[in-house]
Amino acid sequence: MFYRPADGHGLPHSPFSAIVSPRPIGWISTRAGHGDNLAPYSFFNAVAYSPPQVIFAGDFRDSMANAVESGVFAVNVVQASALAKMNQTSARYPRGRDEFLMAGVAKAECVAIDCPRVADAPATLECRVVTMIDLLGESRLVLGEVVGVHLRDDCLVDGRFDVTRYQPAARLGYHDYAFVRDVTALKRPESPE
Repeated sequence: MFYRPADGHGLPHSPFSAIVSPRPIGWISTRAGHGDNLAPYSFFNAVAYSPPQVIFAGDFRDSMANAVESGVFAVNVVQASALAKMNQTSARYPRGRDEFLMAGVAKAECVAIDCPRVADAPATLECRVVTMIDLLGESRLVLGEVVGVHLRDDCLVDGRFDVTRYQPAARLGYHDYAFVRDVTALKRPESPE
């Protein structure tokens, strides 16, 4: 099968997000004039290492509006056991409704920025907004610099952040998710001389 996205695919659901999978989930928390907000973004990723930077993209709604207004946001890692609560925060609540409260998610304060975070997340990245870019269609992309990192102590094993301790959730296509349970280590080969 071949299709051009502009012409449609003829399938019951778009295969695009299933093809580009698994994708990490950025559980984005923000605070601004309308209050605290928490929402998952599967169009999220780390994009640079030094300084560390992340992106998230989607419709311009509460999370993006808050991030642009306040200049900060936090990315909370979603563990397998938090999937139902994460899903609850994806509901389209009216602006100003606190998704932490609606989904029963424990809240804590960030350290380097004025923003809430998921208290028991395996990791949280505190970020300052670098820029927002209008994408084609209705989507926008927010680029942030990571200025603080929280690591849950039980996820550190022998000086390494161990993802098998909390089994991060990943977004697949449609309504499907996967969890990281098996890890294989591969060292980069030496460059031939």
